[in-house]
Amino acid sequence: MAKNLMIQGTMSNAGKSIVTAGILRVLKQDGYRVAPFKSQNMALNSYITKDGFEMGRAQVMQAEAAGTEPDVSMNPILLKPTSDVGSQVIVNGIPLKNMPASEYFKYKTKLIPDIMNAYEKLDKAYDVVVIEGAGSPAEINLKKNDIVNMGMAKLVDAPVLLVGDIDRGGVFAQLVGTIMLLEEEEKRRIKGLVINKFRGDKKILEPGLVQLTDICRIPVAGVIPYMYLDIDDEDSLSERLDNGESYDSTEEVLVDIAVIKLPHISNFTDFNALESSNGVHVRYVNDVSRFGNPDFVIIPGTKNTIGDMKWLRQSGLENCILKAASTDIPVMGVCGGFQMLGMYISDEDGTEAGGNIRGIGLLPVVTEFSSKKHQTRTQAVICASEHGMMWDAAGIWENLNGIKVSGYEIHMGESTILDSSEDDGFYGIVSTGRPFSVLSDGKEDGCVNGNVCGTYIHGIFDNEEFLLKLLKSICERKGITYEADNVISVKKRKEKEYDKLADMIRTNMDIEMVYKIIGL
Repeated sequence: MAKNLMIQGTMSNAGKSIVTAGILRVLKQDGYRVAPFKSQNMALNSYITKDGFEMGRAQVMQAEAAGTEPDVSMNPILLKPTSDVGSQVIVNGIPLKNMPASEYFKYKTKLIPDIMNAYEKLDKAYDVVVIEGAGSPAEINLKKNDIVNMGMAKLVDAPVLLVGDIDRGGVFAQLVGTIMLLEEEEKRRIKGLVINKFRGDKKILEPGLVQLTDICRIPVAGVIPYMYLDIDDEDSLSERLDNGESYDSTEEVLVDIAVIKLPHISNFTDFNALESSNGVHVRYVNDVSRFGNPDFVIIPGTKNTIGDMKWLRQSGLENCILKAASTDIPVMGVCGGFQMLGMYISDEDGTEAGGNIRGIGLLPVVTEFSSKKHQTRTQAVICASEHGMMWDAAGIWENLNGIKVSGYEIHMGESTILDSSEDDGFYGIVSTGRPFSVLSDGKEDGCVNGNVCGTYIHGIFDNEEFLLKLLKSICERKGITYEADNVISVKKRKEKEYDKLADMIRTNMDIEMVYKIIGL
């Protein structure tokens, strides 16, 4: 039977995910078999396990930090928002149904057996399970039938560390106020306080720490400095998505990439490898004034393709994309972005938001949604035919012929490339597209038409050969050279960052206190 520890926060984005990952890494370095757990996660960044199940990306990141294979038991309930008031509910990696928030609030206690079965699987396999909460345990309107904060702590009898975010101000009020709104039994579960994202001289903070301990009668377990870590972010609260400005002219930027910041953007971790490559500047753009003159345009995934297509049109960014493509600037769509680049999107059954809409029209593709969700790990060969033969892609993609890539797919729609003979004047097809790749099972993926392409493969930029040749091709268009050593191995980069995180936790937290709280 595993020991456990729960990390809760005073608010969303207080740093629970990072603190959890850091403690897991410390325990792993000290020889313990450890695993993360989050009973319910709400995020649009997800991942497909080797068994074909969908789980939150934050628990994947934490599993990597723990040195273990991501398993759907680490995140049995995943909520993927489809609108401001509803989400797709995924249970044990498989979609259950779309629910409005009010319906899910009444339904969620029925999921406790699924949560406990998942936890018990980890309980039997590991020495320590580090549990992450969600939002704040002091949301008094949500405390009834809670399954993710103190309700979860009670189910598995877990001690709690409470994390506050000093960077946004009022950290003492955050911590004290949260504790005051808890019931006596819940207060007793909190064994230590953590102040996160601290900037400045800790000596100035120390008198406040003494008063905090006197008021709460709970020791401070650590003050963690503000620190940039190049690891996967949990959701759209990520600070990296605020980077929409053009790069500073003093920077040595070889490739400027504009990623469209869709309202329901998902799996933006697809682009972390691009951001980590030397000489590459990635901007997340949600306004025409910030589009600039990029060398490469990417339309990312989304959990509301038709809704975000409407937004893209209304915002004026669709015209920016069309103008870029007309001047042979490469444009790429991933998953929902690929669907948007097509001629037409149909969601008659309301799989996402329902309805039909004309796409951007840069690829001769139509997409129809269905209730069946496609979720699998995948391997593919770029610019191959269904018979295994290579074909010469045009434009920027010609240097990618024959490259093998791996990744994963998560999508509800099926996209079909239209033959030019099917042009009845409605779609206005001007040329015939070819598949972007062929999967290991022989099925075709995506579409290429000149310098525009789309694919369903998430994680494609994590493939070093693909990334390097793509960046080289972009630079060749500009008449400059991109060197191979500018691309950093994704795995090596992550391992380095997890060790860096562990060092930060060891230096700034009372690890002896943490170990005693866990019972080690």
